[in-house]
Amino acid sequence: MRRVRYCVAMSLDGFIADRNGESDWIVMDPDIDFGEVFQEFDTVLLGRKTYEITRQKSGGPAMPGMQTYVFSHTLRPDDCAGVVVSDDPAATLAELTDKSGKDIWLFGGGSLFSSLLQLGLVATVEVTVMPVLLGGGLPLLPNSAASTKLTLIENTIYEKTGTVALKYSVG
Repeated sequence: MRRVRYCVAMSLDGFIADRNGESDWIVMDPDIDFGEVFQEFDTVLLGRKTYEITRQKSGGPAMPGMQTYVFSHTLRPDDCAGVVVSDDPAATLAELTDKSGKDIWLFGGGSLFSSLLQLGLVATVEVTVMPVLLGGGLPLLPNSAASTKLTLIENTIYEKTGTVALKYSVG
């Protein structure tokens, strides 16, 4: 069964985007093999806000070899070429996780993560902590109604940049 994995960069003070929604503070560590990371996934999930930001900056969430799903109650499929738009994450993910394939990357954002976590649909939380304090912005977990127990699976320290990668299973 395919797993939904929330993989995200976060500032040391708990933000996944700065006050302007930017991510230019994310350190690109030379020891992280992003090609290898991308090979673990064939599907990517985005919330409406993250989708609109990526579409505005680069024309869309282009991740070669991955099918993109955008969760929104306001976007129309006809306006979102090249992606699948859904307003029912539970039904969509039930179908996706039953299909054969690679894992599913929950790319963003914080509100979508919060919703899917509350529905019990997230298998792992994989946070790469950046050595920066933003002082404000979009928190990792906005509007969470309940606490969630996590179990540490793996941790990696990247000494060249001071970046720390943490991988937890949910539950």
